[in-house]
Amino acid sequence: MKNTSLLSNKCIVCFIVLALGASVLLRAQKQEFLYGDMLPDAPELSERGPHQVGVRTLNLVNSNQVDILNSKGGKDAMYDRPLTVEVWYPAEVPSEIEASVVYEEVMGTRGDSLRPLIPFTFKGRAVRDADPKTSKEAFPLVVVSHGYVGSRYLMTYLTENLASKGYIVVAIGHTDSTFKDANAFQSTLLNRAKDIRFVLNEMERLGTSDSDDKLSGKINAENTAIIGYSMGGYGVLNVAGAGYSNVMVEFFGGMTDGSTAIKALAASNTEYQAQTDERIKAVVAFAPWGMERGVWDAEGLKGLKIPTLFVAGSQDDISGYEKGIKAIYEGAVNADRYLLTYRDARHNVAPNPPPTEALAPGLHIDEYYRYADATWDQRKINNVNQHFVTAFIDSLLKGKDSSKYLDIPEESNAQDWPGFKPRSSTGMLLLHAEPMK
Repeated sequence: MKNTSLLSNKCIVCFIVLALGASVLLRAQKQEFLYGDMLPDAPELSERGPHQVGVRTLNLVNSNQVDILNSKGGKDAMYDRPLTVEVWYPAEVPSEIEASVVYEEVMGTRGDSLRPLIPFTFKGRAVRDADPKTSKEAFPLVVVSHGYVGSRYLMTYLTENLASKGYIVVAIGHTDSTFKDANAFQSTLLNRAKDIRFVLNEMERLGTSDSDDKLSGKINAENTAIIGYSMGGYGVLNVAGAGYSNVMVEFFGGMTDGSTAIKALAASNTEYQAQTDERIKAVVAFAPWGMERGVWDAEGLKGLKIPTLFVAGSQDDISGYEKGIKAIYEGAVNADRYLLTYRDARHNVAPNPPPTEALAPGLHIDEYYRYADATWDQRKINNVNQHFVTAFIDSLLKGKDSSKYLDIPEESNAQDWPGFKPRSSTGMLLLHAEPMK
């Protein structure tokens, strides 16, 4: 009997140990680090907001657009341009439902290098097709534009984060410019700004009180921020008033057998100059491409009058820094503007971290360098971006006082920046310039 009792007690102990182990394992699984989660040294405003997040996919069509890839002899063909967008929004999510979503993506590209497409998935903290949150007031709108090549899922660390803070966030999958469908560059040059403006208009339409969409009455498009990375930066700056140069118009014509379609976006075009969009209150341009290629001149940059946050790496070898992004910042003399610089970073100051699949041996290194930076931990960059983008657009779209986070003396690198953990704000520079009087 004693042996049986002893065996029984041992079994009980074993059961308890196994149960505790399983509990620890479950907690570890729940604490899995997902894109956008806070590192221990994440700055204050990188923390997610109070709202649960819903996400949905929309398929839009911009009718009767110039089909630049099939235009010949200076005569523009026309087509209905499809666009797939992803929308994140504050949602009603029952407490018993875990906020979890799986995003489906690919590595590789169908562009010049023709690297094979490799499917992969990654998790996010949102609920697919959840009901939008009931609110007395509509939420401000944020439109996000990726690079070339990229996708609407390239910056989920930021899109989810902003939605949790009370924004409707729509990320565009730009046709001819994604990993899946990359095509000749002239399509991106022409369509990037046009796509952004079209999607803003569509989101405003879906948010009207008489819309039959479930976001009806929940989108305040009169209070919009536009965010772009690389070619997305090229696009948002144009939408915000920085018209392209005549050099760019000539360059485009040479690429496209004489098409002048991009002249509609040129600073010298009086119709373009009349397109000031009062709905847009803030612009964020991550590593905007084009200045080193003559896309803008001094007069074109003077057209940018909307407050703008530029984000750059000091060693950007795609868009350029001193003669590229910083030159845009310095030339936009009519805008209240900031320039956040990651010292020694290159071009990838905006994307999610590299997927696990990009670490596999034998893959082309570009699968890794579509996301990673050579110097910085991408998760750190993500947290800092969440912090400063929140401070910037909250001040302009929600009227919050973010001055303590944004007005940092240039000589402050020896000190801890407001909102940052002790000893964690090194390696960055934040400049601020007010509009010319």
